Amino acid sequence: MQSTDLGSKESGKIWHRKPSPATRDGIIVNIIHNTSDYLPKVLRFLNAAFDSSGDCLIAGDHHGNIYVFDLCGNRFNLVQRTAQACTALAFNLHRKSEFLVALADYSIKCFDTVTKELVSWMRGHESSVFSISVHGSGRYAITTSSDTAQLWDLDTFQRKRKLNILQSVGIQKVFFLPLSNTILSCFKDNSIFAWECDTLVCKYQLPAPPESSNILYKVFAVTRDGRILAAGGKSNHIHLWCLEAKQLFRIIQMPTKVRAIRHLEFLPDSFDAGSNQVLGVLSQDGIMRFINIQTCKLLFEIGSLDDGISSSVISPHGRYIASIMENGSLNIYSVQTLTKEINKPPPPLVKVIEDLPKKKGNSGDLKVKVTSGRVQRPVKSRESKIQTRILKQDLTGSLEKKENELSDGLNKKRLQILLKGYGEFPTKYRMFIWRSLLQLPENHTAFSNLIDKGIHVAFLNLQKKYPIKSRKLLRVLQRTLSALAHWSTIFSDTPYLPLLAFPFVKLFQNNQLICFEVVATLIINWCQHWFEYFPNPPINILSMIENVLAFHDKELLQHFINHDVTSQLYAWPLLETMFSEVLTREEWLKLFDNVFSNHPSFLLMTVVAYNICSRAPLLNCKRKDDFEYFFHHRNNLDISAVIREVYRLLDTTPTDIHPDSMLDAFVALTKGQYPVFNQYPKFIVDYQTQERERIRNDELDYLRERQAVEDMQAEVDQQRAEDEAWCQKQELLHRAEEARREILLQEEEKMTQQRQRLAAVRRELKVKEMHLQDAARRRLLQLQQDQREMELRRLDDEIERKVHMRDREIAATAKDLEMRHLELESQKRLYEKNLSRNQEAVAKEMKENADAYRQKVDLEEHVFHRLIETDQTQNQKIRKWEEAEEKDFHLKSEKKTAALSDASRRWFLEKEIHDAQHPCDKGEPKYWNEQVASGCLPRTSQLNDISEMESLTQISLNQRKMHWDAMEQDLMERVRNLRQRLVTQAQNRCQTPHLLAT
Repeated sequence: MQSTDLGSKESGKIWHRKPSPATRDGIIVNIIHNTSDYLPKVLRFLNAAFDSSGDCLIAGDHHGNIYVFDLCGNRFNLVQRTAQACTALAFNLHRKSEFLVALADYSIKCFDTVTKELVSWMRGHESSVFSISVHGSGRYAITTSSDTAQLWDLDTFQRKRKLNILQSVGIQKVFFLPLSNTILSCFKDNSIFAWECDTLVCKYQLPAPPESSNILYKVFAVTRDGRILAAGGKSNHIHLWCLEAKQLFRIIQMPTKVRAIRHLEFLPDSFDAGSNQVLGVLSQDGIMRFINIQTCKLLFEIGSLDDGISSSVISPHGRYIASIMENGSLNIYSVQTLTKEINKPPPPLVKVIEDLPKKKGNSGDLKVKVTSGRVQRPVKSRESKIQTRILKQDLTGSLEKKENELSDGLNKKRLQILLKGYGEFPTKYRMFIWRSLLQLPENHTAFSNLIDKGIHVAFLNLQKKYPIKSRKLLRVLQRTLSALAHWSTIFSDTPYLPLLAFPFVKLFQNNQLICFEVVATLIINWCQHWFEYFPNPPINILSMIENVLAFHDKELLQHFINHDVTSQLYAWPLLETMFSEVLTREEWLKLFDNVFSNHPSFLLMTVVAYNICSRAPLLNCKRKDDFEYFFHHRNNLDISAVIREVYRLLDTTPTDIHPDSMLDAFVALTKGQYPVFNQYPKFIVDYQTQERERIRNDELDYLRERQAVEDMQAEVDQQRAEDEAWCQKQELLHRAEEARREILLQEEEKMTQQRQRLAAVRRELKVKEMHLQDAARRRLLQLQQDQREMELRRLDDEIERKVHMRDREIAATAKDLEMRHLELESQKRLYEKNLSRNQEAVAKEMKENADAYRQKVDLEEHVFHRLIETDQTQNQKIRKWEEAEEKDFHLKSEKKTAALSDASRRWFLEKEIHDAQHPCDKGEPKYWNEQVASGCLPRTSQLNDISEMESLTQISLNQRKMHWDAMEQDLMERVRNLRQRLVTQAQNRCQTPHLLAT
């Protein structure tokens, strides 16, 4: 078993040596995907799907990497990275390069494997999509999740319909039936409905399964003809439903070790016409068992307990099985290898399963166990007895019966009757009937040996002569022709062999073995005596055709002769292409239904019939080119009329010219090994081979001699070329030296220019740096200036606050002075009142003093009020106010001094008078005492107190004045300093640009 690790590669080979799967496991290759990290881990494959051809496989892992594996071309390619796990895949769309992938985010995307681009993005599901079913035409798809199923149009990628159900029911699976427009929906309550795809009308519902079978359906499978439905679940029973009869007709019991069924899928066969007989059953133990649903016999199994299978998918043509293992790897199995032992001729078998009786019976009557050994026979019931009859052999008709009896239970006579009645075989069973009519041995080993020899040298450049658009079809044609050439040497030189084999290759391109055996059988039987005149066309066969045409239509033959048209023109083009150029596919199939059902002479009679049925347009042809065109292109001709004419010719042609008497009867290919084909002039082929060998040897000698001459000429030319090269080299060296010098000079000049540019750049950078520094300096100076201005504003606020405080203190002092003034005023009035009461003389004398005093007081008040107003408006006038205060104080002092001097003078006069009048009395003068008693004059102690108070007031005013002067000087000094700093900074800013410019 080969193993391939994809690793980090995006493309490469799947296997590096030719696969040779073992019979016991049948594994072609094991594909794993490990990451290339430091700690590698396995990327698990989750889903896989085949395309409609069955030769390409698509698979996706849980990281969203999607690979395409071409099993015929031995290549793999990474076509998409979706970055999220895929939950379902489909690769059988009508555009062959596109595929659908359901992702973990509940969306469905369509990608192209060639362009690797996103084609469409479909949304609508609210849960994970676990199934994608594509219609047989590839134009519609059904996506299924647990809560809904949606029908999509793959031409427009639009949702057409949506199936919603109750959450309590749930959907198990919704899918298309093959080869029909029917949709089958299976629900978790075991109900199964069939719907019409176009109208979504319910066609029918299957009845409920028997109550005795306690099973809930979870997995389903349908045969390719859409007639049988297999259903299974958590049980070892499999129910087989007949969808035409709409009833359960068989229950198959798997071995006891099978407890649950995880997957079901029918194994296709190219010749069973879609009525698949082999069912693959994947159970919970990871083993997939393949059983025959008719014999209930275990055929083979894949997987094991140690290496279990998680899911499987089978190619449409039944050649490969792709299984995703439980360890995350991908196994590709060869069905041919697994069924090698089964395809051997089996011993006679006894049918052990009874079909469902017409009348309704118990479910137990349907149950059959699967066995791997001898076929088990059901126990004979007491109620019904099986009648047996012994058939006597018909000795008289045994030979004819042996000829008419075909393999697979078919009868040639009955097939011919059916063919004459309907004109053609049913499309579903045509390949199966052809296989039986031609009695193909299916020699897998012999065919493999022919294929293993590789492409024959005669067909290496086949595409140049026959440019076929489909690479696959060209590859199959090349392999088939190579196998024929390896089988018999003459086919390597047969020029018309590709034309003869092409229609069969196109028909059987998915099964190369059947294609080869059909062509080989055709050559042995229907191409008898074709190679006797090799390499010329078969003149003997063409003569037979011409004789029959001369007998049945002399006029047409004479027309051919008149226009120099031989049988190589009107018969041989039809034979060498097997009518594929002049008939459509359906007409060609219908014709060869009759060819394979009759004697080999039928093909020659068909050429005659084709000419006779086309006699009208042929008689109108006059030029040879017209005849050539007619027999190489399709014409408006009824193939059924041609076939009827062939049967008429077979019946009415005389025996002496009838091809039946000159051609042997049908002979099938031998079993095991293919027969030797030597029905050709061996000496001609040998001669041609010898001539080709001689020509090849002569050509080799000529080539050797020419090679020697060419070698000598080459040496001379080489010497001459070397001399010329040396001269040229010297000249080139000189030129190179000059060029290098010029380059050096240019480089030096460039270096100088670069240095200049570098210096300029440096200067620019320096200037930019200086500008940046200047800008930074300016920002710093601006910041400092802002800080200084903030500080100045703060000092202004402080000055205003202190001025406000001084104003309040001045206002308080003014109020105190007013109060003191009021007190003095009251005392003055009191003194004046007392003085008024005294003598008029004193009053008169004092009146002048009082007037003077009053004027002084008014002046004092005026000056005082003026000083207060001036001080409130301007702080600079404080000194004037103080001077006014001093003047006021001096006035008061002078007033008091004057009053005291007047009082002392009067006291002295009175004392002198008193002393003169009363020499003995030493007391105070009477006037003084009266004035003191009346309060007009103060006592001596009071005068001392007043003088002391005035001195204290003068001291307080002087202290306040000194405090205010000091505070004002401090503020003015700080303001001058701040202004000086601002002026200095402004001068610096003005000087900086000048310095930078310098």
